[in-house]
Amino acid sequence: MKIITHECPECRTVVAANELEDNRVMKCPGRDCETVLRFDDLPEFDRDFFLENRDQYRL
Repeated sequence: MKIITHECPECRTVVAANELEDNRVMKCPGRDCETVLRFDDLPEFDRDFFLENRDQYRL
């Protein structure tokens, strides 16, 4: 399994790709950070890989 994450450009909080995919648009979970994160913020290669292998990322 490949671990796919995204780092908030403002506070550097790391968010897992599956969280971004579930929500598509979400407020950064970082403390006192109001940045909006989107699944589309992930590089295209990572988005495609995640979507093609979605079943590996479910608990």
